[in-house]
Amino acid sequence: MGDQNRAPIYEALQTFRQMRVVPFDVPGHKHGRGNPELAAFLGEQCVSIDVNSMKPLDNLCHPVSVIHEAEELAAEAFGAAHAFLMVGGTTSSVQSMVLSTCKRGDKIILPRNVHRSVINALVLCGAIPVYVNPEVDHRLGISLGMQREQVAKAIAEHPDAVAVLVNNPTYYGICSDIRAIVKMAHEAGMYCLADEAHGTHFYFGDNMPVTAMDAGADMAAVSMHKSGGSLTQSSLLLIGPRMNVGHVRQIINLTQTTSGSYLLMSSLDISRRNLALRGREVFSKVVQMAEYAREEINAIGGYYAFGKELVNGNSIFDFDPTKLSVHTRDIGLAGIEVYDILRDEYDIQIEFGDIGNILAYLSIGDRPQELERLVSALAEIRRRYQKDSSGLLSQEYIDPEVVLSPQEAFYAKKKSVPLRESAGLVCSEFVMCYPPGIPILAPGERITPEILDYIQYAKIKGCSMTGPEDPEILNINVLL
Repeated sequence: MGDQNRAPIYEALQTFRQMRVVPFDVPGHKHGRGNPELAAFLGEQCVSIDVNSMKPLDNLCHPVSVIHEAEELAAEAFGAAHAFLMVGGTTSSVQSMVLSTCKRGDKIILPRNVHRSVINALVLCGAIPVYVNPEVDHRLGISLGMQREQVAKAIAEHPDAVAVLVNNPTYYGICSDIRAIVKMAHEAGMYCLADEAHGTHFYFGDNMPVTAMDAGADMAAVSMHKSGGSLTQSSLLLIGPRMNVGHVRQIINLTQTTSGSYLLMSSLDISRRNLALRGREVFSKVVQMAEYAREEINAIGGYYAFGKELVNGNSIFDFDPTKLSVHTRDIGLAGIEVYDILRDEYDIQIEFGDIGNILAYLSIGDRPQELERLVSALAEIRRRYQKDSSGLLSQEYIDPEVVLSPQEAFYAKKKSVPLRESAGLVCSEFVMCYPPGIPILAPGERITPEILDYIQYAKIKGCSMTGPEDPEILNINVLL
């Protein structure tokens, strides 16, 4: 058993700072001396530990000492066979999962409401997606989890698939029956991968949905910087006992930087220690705050802050109690409109707004007084801006028609056409609202009038649209 009171990378950096080493290596700012404005902005303590890999500080590409110890402590804290510290965000963790299990021509079973990093990985490795189109809650306009029957059907129809990927949870906090999905995948000789970008706290809270590692998944991408308190862009990749650690390390090293940031790594180390020692206590308070906010927002009228009452034992097998997801259409406003009003008029920055919902992300740094401010602002917005909701779109998810694999379509010969003239053609790039980063269109999918209506509507309402080469999204690349 490791000592969870320890933070080996942090401790090594503290020792290094006291050594007063003369730097004739990179980075060129030389502990901040070469860039005084940067040192003044970030602080001398910060820039003094922005250093290069060296023997006393280990090397992220091939850790043998303090980074290796930090990974072992992380694996123990999360109940994994091994953990990798990741400095390319959870995008890097997700892509490493896919690239570790899939090669060109392999099939992977996954829901279509995945983050773009999953489909990016398919572009990189040439694997072929077998989509389990999720059920949709038509009142909320959101996609749900994967139904057990749909996963079983996909496995039966594609017995040559190599892996099944599941969101645990979705952006809105909805969980599939991951235990059952793992069991089905393993019985069919497939790996089970979990995108747990929004589920770090599952590992440390009481009465939380089951974690991927407890469910027996083979790999899980965990976004420590989202709810775990580490610095932005820091993440963990957890693996189960069936995976070859050395092979996964090689896959990670294909794309991850050889100059791992000690700021990011030490933040993972310190945050893991904090969660291991205090996570249960902290997240019980987060859940209490979320439950209180849900009650208060629902009491306003017009809004629907949804929670565990949605659970149906299948497509909504469980719900993340920390997620403060609020449906706004019944007050006549798209979620993105409420998002913009909160920021512009109330100085409140929430996580995202889409065409029907908003999400306020609650975690270890939140306090009750800020929640009171959010609830008051939402009540005032309803009073000031409520209007007739007729004419608002509700559908957040449109079933795709997949014509080509993402890799084939992305690298195929293409041409740019006006968006309004693209119906019936096959897209060769991504179009999405970010956040949440779930593609509306991905490479290889047919463009339909319904999708074009959705994109136009989202643009008018003010969603932040990303993906295409054309930043204005007036044109789109399609296959010749």
